[in-house]
Amino acid sequence: MPQSRRHQLLAWAVPRMRRSQEQLSPDAERERIEQLHAGQEPSLPTNAVRGFDKRYSVVTEMVPSDAGAFASYVVTPRHRDPRRTVLYLHGGAYVAGIDAFHVRYLARLATELDARVVVPAYPLAPEHTWRDSHDAVADLAARWATESDELVLAGDSAGGGYALAVALTLRDRGGPQAGRLLLISPWVDLTSSAPETAEFAARDPWLHLGKLETYAAWWAGSPDDLGRPEVSPALGDLSGLPPTLMFCGTRDVLAPGCRLLERRAASTDWDLTYVEVADLIHVYPLLPLVPEAEDAWARTREFLA
Repeated sequence: MPQSRRHQLLAWAVPRMRRSQEQLSPDAERERIEQLHAGQEPSLPTNAVRGFDKRYSVVTEMVPSDAGAFASYVVTPRHRDPRRTVLYLHGGAYVAGIDAFHVRYLARLATELDARVVVPAYPLAPEHTWRDSHDAVADLAARWATESDELVLAGDSAGGGYALAVALTLRDRGGPQAGRLLLISPWVDLTSSAPETAEFAARDPWLHLGKLETYAAWWAGSPDDLGRPEVSPALGDLSGLPPTLMFCGTRDVLAPGCRLLERRAASTDWDLTYVEVADLIHVYPLLPLVPEAEDAWARTREFLA
């Protein structure tokens, strides 16, 4: 199926808007990211959605963790009392915070699914590793699973991998579980060991393999942790997980990891539906006003209905 013109335009424009390029070196990249973090405060960029303050209420909760408390934003459509909760883990390769794409999507989740959306602003690499927030995010998910009629764990890119890793932890704890998982171009294999990774990287206009390998090392914290299920959930035990819908395009260096996840899931009892669309870029379901994204949204609504 040919790409829409809107997708073609954004596939060209988004990497340029994000100034996407390969790193000069890991040390130079660390310095660049740390300088960015030094000038930023965690926030929810609500100006990405027109009339956000009139349509939604936002409560900021502080989540205690080994890295010190971090913010978690609870977004609820005004004049509603939703019983479903979506805990959404944002992407950004574990080094970038919540952005406009995320806010537009979580607003849509809240409105069209009549849901409360919880968005943790978890501590980022390179200053932090998975150990600084994983248990705290899993505790947060378990709490909302207890307080809601249903918990949906969702996320894009790094956040999609994080959501899956949290689902594995909730399963292993044996307490409250998510009812569904929604994974959008998830980063599920930080070892980059999936076949065809280099081939897909050559076709990806947005993500760069060298950067991803550097970010993965930062998030893992040590080479021994890189293959742990909390970091690379595609390599863990995938049995006993809730029904899951996963999207990815083939102009995405993360697609081989999604394929690996699908193959490994096939030998378990996990009900995983993988939707892969040719020639679409990273996190295409989050792109605004793109027909392919609308197709993904229709599947998402049907899955979560």
